[in-house]
Amino acid sequence: MPIDTARLTEIVQTFVTETSHVQGAALVTPEGLPLAGRLPDGLEESRVAAMAAAVVSIGDRIGEELQRGSIQHILLEGTKGYSILVLCGKEALFLVLASAEVKQGILMIEIRRVVEEMAQLIG
Repeated sequence: MPIDTARLTEIVQTFVTETSHVQGAALVTPEGLPLAGRLPDGLEESRVAAMAAAVVSIGDRIGEELQRGSIQHILLEGTKGYSILVLCGKEALFLVLASAEVKQGILMIEIRRVVEEMAQLIG
């Protein structure tokens, strides 16, 4: 069964517009190819996808080397906000860009909810 990319795009766009303090999001393959996204102006989808895949790859390696097991998510905190990477099944990664004002607990609940929905579509 083919992946419904139109529905994935709709889910990502709804997540960005309806979740407080979320500035953008992208669903990408572990190889760094974009699947769906809504990113802030000035961010190139293919470049963001490649960086997200590279970060998760490094995170996996660190988890193995430090005997921490499989990663669940990666949180990068900067002076202007957060970049959160979450595995979406075995076939995709979900990147969320949020402002520094976000309530992290609420955001993680929303991310898990939308990741579960997208993972079912991906298979």
